[in-house]
Amino acid sequence: MSKNPIVPYILIFALGIGLIFFMSIYGLDQKEEIAGQGEEGKTEEAEGAADSAEFDAEAVAQGKCIGCHGGDLTGGMGPALAGTKLSKDEIKTIIKEGAEGGMPGGLITDDAELDAMADYILSLK
Repeated sequence: MSKNPIVPYILIFALGIGLIFFMSIYGLDQKEEIAGQGEEGKTEEAEGAADSAEFDAEAVAQGKCIGCHGGDLTGGMGPALAGTKLSKDEIKTIIKEGAEGGMPGGLITDDAELDAMADYILSLK
C-alpha cells in the first residue's frame, strides 16, 4: 500500500486556514488596543513636528522628489530641478497643484513650506 502524496499538502492548507482564522479573531479582540497605539504614535509625531519648527526642504526633496527627479535632482523620469528656469511662483504652483505628465499635486500645502521648498529648488545648481 502506498501513501497518498497529496495528504501533506491538504494538512498544511488546513493548518494555514486555521491559523488565518485564529489570527483574525485574535486581531478583533485587540483592535481597540491597536487603535490606541496608532493614536499615541500620531500624538508623539505631532509633538516632534511642533518641536522642530524649521522645515527641512532638502530632507523632503530626498524623500519625495528623488524617485522621479533623480538622486541629485538633475532629472530622471521627471525634469531636472537643478538649474530650473521656472520662477518661484511657478515652482510653488506645480508643487501645490501638480503638473501634466505625472507630477502629483498636494505634496506640500503649507505656504511657508512651499516657499522654503521653492527657495531650495532655486538654490540647486
